[in-house]
Amino acid sequence: MFKRSLNDIMHEALEVSPAVLVCGSRQVGKSTLCLSTGREYRVFDNLSDREAAHNDPAGYIRSLPRPVAIDEVQKVPQVLEGIKIDVDGNRINGNFLLTGSANVLDMKQARDTLAGRIIEIVMWPLSQKEIHHKPNENIIDVLFQGQVDDFTQTDVAYGEILKAIIAGGYPEILKISSARGRSLWFDSYISTYIERDIRDIGELRDVSSFIRFYNIIAPRSGSLLNKSNLACDANISEQTASNYLSMLEMIYQASLLQPYSSNISKRFIKSPKLFMTDSGILSHLVGISTPDELLASNYKGNIIETFVYSELLKHISYSQSKPQISHYRTSDRKEIDFIIEKGDRIFAIEVKSSQAITKEAFKHIAGFQRKSPKDIVGIVFYGGDTILPFGDEQHQRYALPMNLFF
Repeated sequence: MFKRSLNDIMHEALEVSPAVLVCGSRQVGKSTLCLSTGREYRVFDNLSDREAAHNDPAGYIRSLPRPVAIDEVQKVPQVLEGIKIDVDGNRINGNFLLTGSANVLDMKQARDTLAGRIIEIVMWPLSQKEIHHKPNENIIDVLFQGQVDDFTQTDVAYGEILKAIIAGGYPEILKISSARGRSLWFDSYISTYIERDIRDIGELRDVSSFIRFYNIIAPRSGSLLNKSNLACDANISEQTASNYLSMLEMIYQASLLQPYSSNISKRFIKSPKLFMTDSGILSHLVGISTPDELLASNYKGNIIETFVYSELLKHISYSQSKPQISHYRTSDRKEIDFIIEKGDRIFAIEVKSSQAITKEAFKHIAGFQRKSPKDIVGIVFYGGDTILPFGDEQHQRYALPMNLFF
């Protein structure tokens, strides 16, 4: 069993709030985390509990012992009304630990957002730090609270990194050793859980249309979002494409990375970038199951960038620093994969799949540094195994091995 980076955050949240909602996609380990607390446990996969909570949410909540963990609340969002009534009448921190495989607080059926009464935290698939039993190591906190020299390098080889990218971060997939077994699991996950959760959060009149759209967006992970092109390729309306994207975001299968905003350039591209949230599912959807297939694929850059994005997203979510992440692209195609900022501290990050690195990899970062009055640190994650400096007298730039995520 893996200790999760979210564990300490969840317990701290329970100390300061009467209700805590742990959200995340199916099979990331939310139920396991709840069960580890030792509190009374109820799950809305149980028909009797679901019917009682739906018909009389206030009465159902009154009937529960405290403290309690309630799993899969997206199935009965009406229960939030019962929790609100209970909290307003008897506010005791830590009484309710909730989980949901959809962003319940954004659902139409959730009539009250429990503002001021609940803390929402997101649980992502396993990070490589969690898989390697280092849940308290956080790359983002090292960057914002320390120096690049504070990183502890690992001896994870490039081939092992590629295998990890293809596997992704779902706990169950790590138990499967064969490529065919992993393919069967991913197929089942998509048909069983993703389709079911989409039905839970909204009307899905055409399942085949949705699955076609889902397969079409996968190869575009890491690319600028163009809803018009997506809609055309999927043979659906642009409004339907927008709805499908929103639903995929709500169940944590897709993420839209917003563009960097600043007054240093008037030529910014304002479109977000589209990312899948797990490199394993992405690899499966584009037919990649081995490192050799990944290295030979036209999607290699998209998949490796998606992996780095998902790792950064996890570290940001669990960090003390809590910076913002965005992307940078100008109309003349000067692009930086990620901009991570908090206050006046900014990291401009590029991702390269190669095991060697040259000064050329930093050209867009260097241009960005020259334009900005702020102190920007440039970073290129690459497939090598050594931290290398590439800066000059004015600016810091480093090549960092991707194995720092491990």
